[in-house]
Amino acid sequence: MATETQPQPAFTPHANRDRFRSQRTHKFTESVIREMTRLAIQHKAVNLAQGFPDFPAPKLLKDAAHEAIDAEFNQYSITWGAKPFRDAIAAKYRNWYGIELDPEREITVCCGATEGMIATLLATTNPGDEIIVFEPYYENYGPDSELCSATRVVVPLREPDWTFDRDELRRACNKKTKAIIVTSPNNPTGRVFTREDLTYIAALCQEFDCLCITDEIYEHILYDGASHTPILAIPGMRERGVLVNSMSKTYSVTGWRVGWVLAAPDLTDSIRKVHDFLTVGAAHPLQMAGVKALQLPDTYYAELAREYQTRRDHIVSILKESGLRPFTPTGAYYVMADISQFGFPSDTAFAMHMLQQAQVAAVPGSSFFLNPGDGHHLIRFCFCKKHETLELARQRLKNL
Repeated sequence: MATETQPQPAFTPHANRDRFRSQRTHKFTESVIREMTRLAIQHKAVNLAQGFPDFPAPKLLKDAAHEAIDAEFNQYSITWGAKPFRDAIAAKYRNWYGIELDPEREITVCCGATEGMIATLLATTNPGDEIIVFEPYYENYGPDSELCSATRVVVPLREPDWTFDRDELRRACNKKTKAIIVTSPNNPTGRVFTREDLTYIAALCQEFDCLCITDEIYEHILYDGASHTPILAIPGMRERGVLVNSMSKTYSVTGWRVGWVLAAPDLTDSIRKVHDFLTVGAAHPLQMAGVKALQLPDTYYAELAREYQTRRDHIVSILKESGLRPFTPTGAYYVMADISQFGFPSDTAFAMHMLQQAQVAAVPGSSFFLNPGDGHHLIRFCFCKKHETLELARQRLKNL
């Protein structure tokens, strides 16, 4: 029997609304990157802000996902990952890097690298610990440190090559340092840390008894002869290195949210506990499809790097043609560009002007800095897009 719906009273804020909000969330805002995607949709803009491809994922992976669903891999897998997927992860690191991992004790499958990083930090840090990050840094690391009640300490990567000063990094280390976070290839700068860089960082970790946590999600997207070295391949780091990775970028499936964390058994034990109560587990059928992804031949990765290098060269030429000053990356699929010559009061003002007048979306550089003013002359573009999309951006940027 139908009943008459009573009108609901308008929302009236509590007089002391802050009473219901935790202090740990007051120090950070919603993701600027994701906000720019929403604005791009609103303004019908070319989205060169958020790092997701606008071209199809490999058919092999999509077919494998369909097959896994049809085969009824639709219930929970083991919390820390389906065994076939963990075995495939172990095989890939053995074949590519000569790293031996125990799938039962050293691999945790999680809901993307984003969950892998926060689960790791929650599992390894205590309030008051210090976390060193290289700046500019991926924006999640700020909220991650706040959620852990840890203190963020920044060490700058300096233009134009985004190098760091080793003495400056050493001065940042002390008895409170719990971890150094390294993203390589780097988001947002595209810098690839060398084996020598990582060896120096490893020596500091051993001297100051701290961890090195690496985000290696762009490991196969490399240019100009650059090579990737996993932190676990550096002597002395099997015990104090934590490697975070994901299927998202290498296999163009950012929406699948399937990643992993590699660490020594005692660290893995703590990470698995946090992961279990954060998300229970990653999507079972997509893990089974991931087995096929991790078994792709070496030619897949070589072609991936070649394709992205053509896109990199494409976007760099577009930005130069448009009057910006891009810093050419050697890895990942982002370009930082200097906008100071345009005379805008801030990177945000420039990004909104470009969005509204040229209908092209990018990310204000200030979102990658502890002190936003340090990034006011920068803006980040992503180029994991079809060449037709990049060409459309070229045409629209003529209106800049």
